[in-house]
Amino acid sequence: MKDLYNSLMYAARAHAQWEIETSFNIIKNRKKLLVLFIMALPLLIPAMAHAASTLPGFIGGKSAFGPSFFSPTTFYGSIAVGIIAGLITGCIGAGGGFVITPALMSLGVKGILAVGTDMFHIFAKAIMGTTLHKKMGNVHAGLAIAFLVGSGLGVTGGGVINRALFNYNPIMSDFVISSIYVVLLGFLGIFAMSDFIRTKKNAPKVGGDVHGSPEKMTGLGTKLQSINLAPMIKFDEHVVPGGRRISGIFVAICGAVTGFLASILGVGGGFVTFPMFVYGLGISTATTVGTDIFQIIFTAGYGSIAQYAVYGYVFYTLAMGMLLGSLFGIQVGAITTKVVPGTQIKAFYALAIMAGFVNRLFALPEKLTQMGYISLTAAAGAIITKIGVWLFFGLVSFFGIWIIGTFIVNIPKLRAESVEDYNAKGGVSQ
Repeated sequence: MKDLYNSLMYAARAHAQWEIETSFNIIKNRKKLLVLFIMALPLLIPAMAHAASTLPGFIGGKSAFGPSFFSPTTFYGSIAVGIIAGLITGCIGAGGGFVITPALMSLGVKGILAVGTDMFHIFAKAIMGTTLHKKMGNVHAGLAIAFLVGSGLGVTGGGVINRALFNYNPIMSDFVISSIYVVLLGFLGIFAMSDFIRTKKNAPKVGGDVHGSPEKMTGLGTKLQSINLAPMIKFDEHVVPGGRRISGIFVAICGAVTGFLASILGVGGGFVTFPMFVYGLGISTATTVGTDIFQIIFTAGYGSIAQYAVYGYVFYTLAMGMLLGSLFGIQVGAITTKVVPGTQIKAFYALAIMAGFVNRLFALPEKLTQMGYISLTAAAGAIITKIGVWLFFGLVSFFGIWIIGTFIVNIPKLRAESVEDYNAKGGVSQ
């Protein structure tokens, strides 16, 4: 279980690094900022003018096929959610995407809309600021093609199931999505907290990568690579003389699992790609990271557009709000890592994950009552849900205020370090 957690965290860090590079690429490019402004203008002005409740359906208003009540508060909340997710990604170096869907659902957005909107937000950021060219040396064409074939099937299946559940019973749809997040965030939260405690006891390890990337082949990887099932794909020639070989069928199955979970949860899917590739198939970490970043763009694009947007399950206004918020959060978070103690960051990350877990857990009683499975007064169910919402936003807001406050207080120190770096490089801007 510890190895599984370590692999999940390594995958989260790889995805976070891609997000950081992508965000900086957008911020530093004037043309992309102009495109972002043009894209945002027709969406943001009505929301900021407090006319959001009457937005037309095609940009995510009440008349969309899968309606979700929209208010200016929801829009501003989406910006706050983006900032928090960006701070987690930039400051901690681990994916903040796990909190986005639960946070949107806490703001009153239906589960299926939260999933579709989150996927669209990932895709929009990817196509605007992708730094994929930096990773292309680690992308294996054969593995990527086999993976994307399976991923396409998985995303389609996840989208079909999500839409079918919503059409059958919107409350059940929310319940299923919340339940999956309870299991996922509960697992990650417990191990994140234990990782913080372990790191605190071993202070010399702070600042290093305590989630190492295993390169040794596992027994399962050795066994699967010994099965000669066409088509066979050769890879990792840079790791092992002569390379390794694996059946494309196994790679496609991994892609299907990743695509399915990504489509159900509204995330990039990298958190399952890494353990399956490294521990299951015996693929090196470098090849896994490169291929994972490559697949996220296509998985999020196909899922958000073909499975959600065309059916009216994407809130473009909220996606834009999250994108703007995350760009700010990632910049501040990435810079603040220079002055924030690593152990404190780990503690807040663990708390953020546990907050998401409690938030979705506390939402379940009300959903079960509405579906008639348990007997609970409507008032009691609503109170339990609200407690979960306040706990979640209270904890993540405290985290956000602490990081931003630390950044502001240390601006003089950060400026001094920037000048020193500039002078050390001979006064030449890089």
